[in-house]
Amino acid sequence: MKNKIFELYKPKSLADFLSFKEENPKENFVYVLQHPPANINILGASDFGYLVICLPNFGPDSQIIFSSSPFVFKMQKNLRDVRQQDYILLTGDPAVIGISCAIVSDYTSGKFNLLKWDRREAKYYPINFDLYQKG
Repeated sequence: MKNKIFELYKPKSLADFLSFKEENPKENFVYVLQHPPANINILGASDFGYLVICLPNFGPDSQIIFSSSPFVFKMQKNLRDVRQQDYILLTGDPAVIGISCAIVSDYTSGKFNLLKWDRREAKYYPINFDLYQKG
């Protein structure tokens, strides 16, 4: 299990992540779209790569509905280095999930991986997507 968690919304963590990624180009990463609540354990996802948390867990006053542009710009920045072999862990606001999948698809030409939680087995399963089916 991986023991590193990078929180991109914290400046020091972003710098650590960029440095680590440059030094370890073959490592896989799991982009956690939004920090999960305290009662949700996502450490099982670290079996697929180092956890990279893109956004903090926002309170009710910071919903995306009030202004979507800052979320779009932030997610474009946080997901700009995602590669086809990395994974996306869908957590948080459904609007953030939708925007993020669209952004990742743009960066990876429609090829990306998601992690899906299976309650019965209590583990994550990878799902591979090729939206444009171009080989």
